[in-house]
Amino acid sequence: MFNELRIPVVVAPMAGGVSTPELVAAAVNAGATGFLAAGYLSPAALAGRIEAVRELTGGAFGVNLFVPGPRTEVLLGGHAAAVAAEARRLGVQPGRPVWDDDRFADKVDLLVKDPVPAVSFTFGLPAADVLTRLREVGSHLIATVTTPAEAEAATAAGVDALCVQGAAAGGHRGTFADDTAHPGGAPLYDLLPALRLMAGLGLPLIAAGGLVHGADVAAVLAAGAVAAQLGTAFLRCPEAGTAEAHRAALAAGGRQTALTRAFSGRPARGLVNRFLVENPSAPSAYPQIHHLTRPVRAAGDPEVMSLWAGQSYALASADPVAAVLERLHSEARTAAAALQDRLK
Repeated sequence: MFNELRIPVVVAPMAGGVSTPELVAAAVNAGATGFLAAGYLSPAALAGRIEAVRELTGGAFGVNLFVPGPRTEVLLGGHAAAVAAEARRLGVQPGRPVWDDDRFADKVDLLVKDPVPAVSFTFGLPAADVLTRLREVGSHLIATVTTPAEAEAATAAGVDALCVQGAAAGGHRGTFADDTAHPGGAPLYDLLPALRLMAGLGLPLIAAGGLVHGADVAAVLAAGAVAAQLGTAFLRCPEAGTAEAHRAALAAGGRQTALTRAFSGRPARGLVNRFLVENPSAPSAYPQIHHLTRPVRAAGDPEVMSLWAGQSYALASADPVAAVLERLHSEARTAAAALQDRLK
């Protein structure tokens, strides 16, 4: 699938409204590909977005699923109080900190009944029967991994490719474990060649994490990836569903990025704002904290929003998807040619 792309770039799935059908279709029509984010959508909403992509393009695209973790009961303590204080200030009610499985089984049923070319998984691996059912309807299966151990587990499960996520990635870390320590993870340029050299893997690798410039694309292709997955580079594109306050913060620049659990209960990288700084010790409680903070995040105050972004966000532009992809393609070819000249 990825070897057939004119531009070896994947527009990453970005849950929460960013991954619109227009964003995905624009990538496909420009010679790359993209993934719809199924996270937080109802099965009916996901079905509508899949249909909308098909109305806009005849090319191959994918859907990303969040793999649910075990049902847990967590005491949120002081973090719940901090969220409640922000909610009072903004004139909204906090959400209910409940556990759910994001209707994972229903979404799998949808994708078996109405297959798409590719399905990727984040936050772990589904049960073997899920992979079997999706494989039998012809979907290309991809697991997001952040460590060699996760890559070994995904390979043993029988997926078709690995999306290798480095530590500089914006948004949620795709780690299988949801433990109490923030997982820093290996830099992409350490992790990618390490996986290429691991005996027994042999799967195509899609590189992700902090990639914004065409030289980044050239570098990961030279390191053995079949494609580069970029998300932050497309956050400001007009086709993306990025909130206006989020767009403005990205355009303004000047903020550092950091990993935090404050907004969702899982480690995710975003622009540093007041809520992130004031809540450094949020517990490992996903999706409970995601539901708890949702009304606060939706209020539009950039100091309490989850401003997801990778470390190189300042290089992203507000150009249309096709223009961004063509620029990446040109930059990548220039970087690859320069590398060849240096090696002569």
